[in-house]
Amino acid sequence: MPYPDFNLLVTLDVLLAENNVSRAAKRLRLSPSAMSRALARLRETTGDPLLVRAGRGLVPTPRALQLREAVSQLVPAAVTALRPVEKLNLKKLRRTFTLRNSEGFVESFGPELIARVEAEAPGVRMHFVQKPDKDSKPLRDGIVDLETGVVEDTTGPEIRAKALFRDRYIGVVRSGHRLSEGKITPASYAAGRHILVSRSGFDRGPIDEALGLLGLEREIVTSVGGFSSALALARASDLIATVPEWHTKALRGDMFTFPLPFPTSEFTVSLLWHPRMEADQAHVWLRECVSDICAKPPDS
Repeated sequence: MPYPDFNLLVTLDVLLAENNVSRAAKRLRLSPSAMSRALARLRETTGDPLLVRAGRGLVPTPRALQLREAVSQLVPAAVTALRPVEKLNLKKLRRTFTLRNSEGFVESFGPELIARVEAEAPGVRMHFVQKPDKDSKPLRDGIVDLETGVVEDTTGPEIRAKALFRDRYIGVVRSGHRLSEGKITPASYAAGRHILVSRSGFDRGPIDEALGLLGLEREIVTSVGGFSSALALARASDLIATVPEWHTKALRGDMFTFPLPFPTSEFTVSLLWHPRMEADQAHVWLRECVSDICAKPPDS
């Protein structure tokens, strides 16, 4: 069944309000003949005369009276739906956003982000959730509004991304650890006992590949699923944690931090979202907030 011409709804709304072809034509800025043709199309579409002669005027048929109430609601609703989005009023915005992040993001960037959001949009709430994997499904399904992470082959091809900052791996040990005294060399680093951060358990990472190029291998004593766990273990033992610098800046203030004594590749942490949120004004504003705060140098 072909779709009817929905423009006829506007014509019908005005005709039923005026009960007069000439006045309806004037309101719609149509010629009387064009208005008469539109009425003829409406009669053909509805299968009803809609307006009939009664003396010198027109009166609605029972079918027209039935349609009048429905059409009077449909037309304004359609106009509202197609109207351009009003300018965002942050002070009146009431909304909850869910952000999915790796360990350390909330501790490092959360306080400033929350303070800015509260100052600009006091009705906005943020729900931070852990990122146990790199699956894009939560963004795709609308469960998550924003996510931070490294864009990889597993990232959904439709996902939008904006670079937040460049990060690098650093070594972290407890205060008083032997590596906190004297020069750290690739050999002295590799000779220590290490914590591997891995969501999947024991495996090799970029640090092991870099050491392998130097003919070195480190001893991985244990594996944990997040940066805060690695730092907690290193803080209470002689184990060495190797973690991203920016992501963990708020977690290691009382520990000894050192640059790795061998070259490793930096990586880009990006802000990720689904394209259906691309033009959402509140979402655009929150993305700008996160970008601004993450662009500041780490307090390392």
